[in-house]
Parts: sequence; structure tokens; C-alpha cells
Amino acid sequence: MTFEEMKRKKEELGLTSEMIARASGIPVSTVQKFFGGFTRAPRKLTLTAIEEVIVREDAKRQRLMEQLRDRDTGMVCEPSAFAAQAQREKKYTLEDYYALPEDVRAELIDGVIYNMTAPSVNHQRILGELYLLFRECADRHGMPCEVLFAPCDVHLDRDPYTMVQPDLLVSCGEKDEESEQRYEGAPDLTVEILSPSTRSKDQLLKLYKYQNAGVREYWIVDPKFRIVTVHYFESEDYAPKRYTFEDKIPVEISGGTCEIDFSRVSRRVPPAKQKPQNRQ
Repeated sequence: MTFEEMKRKKEELGLTSEMIARASGIPVSTVQKFFGGFTRAPRKLTLTAIEEVIVREDAKRQRLMEQLRDRDTGMVCEPSAFAAQAQREKKYTLEDYYALPEDVRAELIDGVIYNMTAPSVNHQRILGELYLLFRECADRHGMPCEVLFAPCDVHLDRDPYTMVQPDLLVSCGEKDEESEQRYEGAPDLTVEILSPSTRSKDQLLKLYKYQNAGVREYWIVDPKFRIVTVHYFESEDYAPKRYTFEDKIPVEISGGTCEIDFSRVSRRVPPAKQKPQNRQ
């Protein structure tokens, strides 16, 4: 792969120098100098390591595209469909986002503003319990992790067109950039709790955005079907894993040290009542 091909693929995949450095083990300054054209004769070891990361991430994206299939309709819903929508509409920026009234909760993704309705009581029950479980787990194992819950602005791509609000995020270790107003960059782990109005966005668009921005692990909690889907993007054999509300779910970014006992969540959230069938 030539330098120009690697540079094009890097931009295509939305990879940052920090992400490539972390995945390859090469100092971030070396990666920055390489893509900036300042290194006239890079070492073969450096070239090979960077190329391997790009090839691996490209393969992950291809697998992800294959998995983005609507199981009910059998129709492939690629993130490009959301991008096409963004191109048809006016592209809003962070300036527009912060100009919204204070009582309006919304997300900005690729220049499109998505209004967010007030969460249900069950949604809040799940979120509250998950915050406690993740916090307890991190404290119990001495993990240097911070757990935050919505509403919390996350400047995911560090661009002027995206600001998301995951239901819960986990950030471990020291951050390169701190802000009192918002979280900068990609958290290590994000959690979204599905609702009728966010189901498609959380399962498709935000899945793609989180993976592409460098989020390491993404949990999708489905209260309707009482299923938790875990996407651990750093796995060599990446494939989503599904759990029930009665399972103990390993936190992959902890190396399996932490487990979230979802039965504690289940006790807080009773199964949805079935609608009575009409008698014939």
C-alpha cells in the first residue's frame, strides 16, 4: 500500500493519529510526522505496523456493513443512507447546537439535529442501576475509570458537525484534553438504552459513528426484548455478542475483570405487560 493509499484510507475510515498509534504501538508523534509528510524515509517496521492497522480497520468496517441488516425487513440499512439524508438537509454546526433553547434536548450527528424525547421511567431505572453497577465494578477492581450518564455532551469526532449524548459512558485513564462543558473525543465504552424513537438511530447510525470514532466497546440495551448486544470493536474476531437481562455480562475493556450482573437491572424493570387478545 502506497503512502497516498494509506492517507486516503485513513481519511475514509475516520482514523486519527492517536487511534493508529494506540493500535500499532507506535508513538503518536511518529504517526503524525508520517502522515504529515515530514518523514522522508520511514522505517519498514513503522510502515508495516501502520498498514496493518489500516487493513484491519478496513476489514472491520466491511464486516460491520454486512451486519447492518434489518432483521425484520431484510433490508440493508447502511450508514450511507443517513449520510445521504444529511446531504439533502442543511448542515448544522456546534454553533447551531448551542443556540438551541436550554429546555430542548437533542443530538447533532453529521450536521443533522435529532430531537430527543423525555426518557421513560423504565429507561431511567435501567440507567440508574447501570451507573451504580459500572461505578461499583470500577471501584472494586481499582480501575481508573470515570462513569458519566446522560445528559452529557460528547464531542465524538472533534468536528463542528457532531455532538452526541450517550445514555452512559465509561472513560478510563488520563485524557489528552479536558473540558468543563463537554466530553472531548471517544469514550472507552458507551451504552445506549433503546426506545421507540431511538431504536434505528442507536442500532445503525450511532453504532457506525462510535466504531468509526474509536469507541472501544458499545452496549445496546433493549428493554422491549430484554436483550443486551455488546460490540467489542477491538476484538480480532469482532462479532456482536447477545445476552439476556438475567446474565452476568463481562466488560471487555477490563479484560473480563469486571462483570455487570444484569439480574439486578432485571429486578428493577418488570417485563412489559402483554396486551390481552380479543376473543373471537
